[in-house]
Amino acid sequence: MKKTLLFIVIISLIVITTLTKNSTIKLENQIFNAKENISLLKDKYELIRLDYNYLTNPKKLLDYQAQYFENELSKIEINQIKELIINDEKILIRDFKIFSNEWK
Repeated sequence: MKKTLLFIVIISLIVITTLTKNSTIKLENQIFNAKENISLLKDKYELIRLDYNYLTNPKKLLDYQAQYFENELSKIEINQIKELIINDEKILIRDFKIFSNEWK
């Protein structure tokens, strides 16, 4: 009787240990995946932030123009911008369509 009881206790401890180990491994995998996703999102956030801070700031664009292009760039009206379309060895130039956020 004692041997049977001892055997049952040992088997149940082995089963509980196995279940605990499997659930721990699953949790570790989930934590690793979450950390990887957070890392990727942080990188993407930094790139978007860099784009927003440096490329969308008009003062920065004017500074870059002065630094890299000096007198090569000139201001034009937005209505003077044309669109270049290349289709099967044909080149079309048409007026650029300006989209407005206002509802008409």
